[in-house]
Amino acid sequence: MNTSTSSSAAARGLPRIAVLATGGTIAGSAADAANTAGYQAGVIGVAQLLAAVPGLDAIAQIHAEQVASIDSKDMSLALWTTLAQRVNDVLASDEIDGVVITHGTDTLEETAYLLHLTVKSAKPCILTAAMRPATALSADGPLNLLNAVTLAASEAATGQGVLVAFNNRIHCARDVAKISTYAVDAFQSPEIGALGWVQDGRVEFQRRALRPHTVDAPFSATAQWPQVEIVTSYAGVSRAAVEALVAAGVDGFVVAGTGNGSIHAGLQQSLAEAAARGVAVVRASRVGSGHVMHNGAAKDDALGFVSAGSLSPYKARVLLLLALAAGAVDKEALQNAFDTY
Repeated sequence: MNTSTSSSAAARGLPRIAVLATGGTIAGSAADAANTAGYQAGVIGVAQLLAAVPGLDAIAQIHAEQVASIDSKDMSLALWTTLAQRVNDVLASDEIDGVVITHGTDTLEETAYLLHLTVKSAKPCILTAAMRPATALSADGPLNLLNAVTLAASEAATGQGVLVAFNNRIHCARDVAKISTYAVDAFQSPEIGALGWVQDGRVEFQRRALRPHTVDAPFSATAQWPQVEIVTSYAGVSRAAVEALVAAGVDGFVVAGTGNGSIHAGLQQSLAEAAARGVAVVRASRVGSGHVMHNGAAKDDALGFVSAGSLSPYKARVLLLLALAAGAVDKEALQNAFDTY
């Protein structure tokens, strides 16, 4: 592990926080400081990111490591496995009190939820990011990183699962979603709101996440992921995508349904045929908030479909990947996983 800390910080006995960098806009660079779109993500190293944040050495002893340098739109299952294993290894050390992960915004909510279910430690694990590259005027990355380290160093974050620190708010990994393509408050928890806030060195939680996570979740990242794909229901949708994916050997589908997880009749029929062949089918909604209800024996439940509850299609895919990898293949076991986590 690369280490970046001051002897004065160590002498004061400050919390020891590992910062694991994966790239993203927070590490992005553009030739023009006024350009917040035409930049290259993930090109600035973790040492430079930390150097741009004054006062970190008064908050924590920082141990820095570059895990990846990617645009998060290119996040892969293999990198998820690497990251989850590295986080678990770091948090298992008596020399580390918490972890901060710098990440791109595009897939942050998916990575955060994956870690929420696969990190096996009660120590703080915080993700943060930025909507503007590091070279931009009014770059938001440094303050987000400062707040993330502040949160990771706080005893109040212990046992709260994986958290996202962004624009002064603290979000639960299960709830958070990216809701804007450009705004610095791009992350919200649409259904039930943020857990709390962090500002000017103060951390305050207003509530706790109640569903099991981290040490209470039975899942782990794997080297052998099942194949799970997302299909969407919309006016005039065809059966082609489902039929092609079934032929390719897909293990599961998440359906981004309309409204309360409703599915176009033609798409529903093709998915019912897939379910009859042993392919897992989970109903989610493309709406953005709310939850998908069980709809009784006469409808999708009778076809063997599983309700995603309040999970977005993207997070439902994460849970389905983990549940299938853990051996939950029948409808009852899968529905229990979605009702629980």
